Amino acid sequence: MTISSIGDNDPCPCGSGKTYRQCCHGRISDADSDSNAQRAAEMVRKALEGHDFRSLEELQAFVTGHVRQQNEHPLDTFHGLSPERMHSLLYRPFASPDVAIIAEAPEGGATAPISRLFGLLALAIGDQGLKPTATGNLPRAVCREAARSYWDEKAYQDRMQFGAINSEPDFLELHVARLTAERAGLIRKYQGRFRLTRDARRLLSDNGLAAIYPRLFRTYVERYNWGYWDRYPDLPFIQHAFLFTLYLLARYGTTWRPHRFYEDTFLTAFPMLVREVPPNDIIAPEQTVRSCYTWRALVHFAGFLGLAVVEPVSDKLLYPDYRVKALPLLAKTVHFPMPT
Repeated sequence: MTISSIGDNDPCPCGSGKTYRQCCHGRISDADSDSNAQRAAEMVRKALEGHDFRSLEELQAFVTGHVRQQNEHPLDTFHGLSPERMHSLLYRPFASPDVAIIAEAPEGGATAPISRLFGLLALAIGDQGLKPTATGNLPRAVCREAARSYWDEKAYQDRMQFGAINSEPDFLELHVARLTAERAGLIRKYQGRFRLTRDARRLLSDNGLAAIYPRLFRTYVERYNWGYWDRYPDLPFIQHAFLFTLYLLARYGTTWRPHRFYEDTFLTAFPMLVREVPPNDIIAPEQTVRSCYTWRALVHFAGFLGLAVVEPVSDKLLYPDYRVKALPLLAKTVHFPMPT
């Protein structure tokens, strides 16, 4: 028999690992005509043209082999990654050493903003613990003192122009660091006080904040919800693809680049993300995705975890411009054993 289309139960050519019916069926012919899935599907159709198969099993074997070959081929839209490697980055980020090796104790982790904030928390908690406020947050005096230590005087005064620190959420960076540390099992509330856990004390005793950083890193990417920082739509895929963002920074971050470069590369790889944003009369869905990506993946992930410098280069309040460059901690934290 002659077949010129992908069967519902064939492997999806987008590289997801699912069957075509469970994945891209019904989406191949939609408005995303330039998607990777559609191009791959068309390649399978062309490969099948002119072939006669004596059985369904023979057809299945042909399609499976062709799709496997395509999944192992690097794509320009994935910036040198094959669909197979991309699948590993997305779904097995900590268990794919052939694609990415994430260090257990990277040198320099103590200097990351999130580590510095944890250090200020640990200092304030001390041996006696720290009594929370009635709302369960850190005391105002502790937050203000931590802010003065975290920022230099000019940065502190600049931030105070937008309002004084009257509660922990007013110092959002500290608030996020505290929530992440709790999820990481480093801080807990016990007998009415914030206390460092045994794990935290052991890690600090072993190698200081450098030993704490890997725990904060993994918890931040796996268990902390990045959307808590902002009011953008959920868009969880941006966080899910954290390792692809690091791959882009490793590949292109040796020189300063505008933040829009990373927005472009991410959207080129995953154009379907725009469809997750409902249209409105004020902001186009693509602009929402772009801004959300810059804010979450660049500023509040790569920047907050000390993996890149994300530096404002404009005074615009709406959609400010940034320039981005990888920091040495990136190469010490994750290694991609492939050409970058």
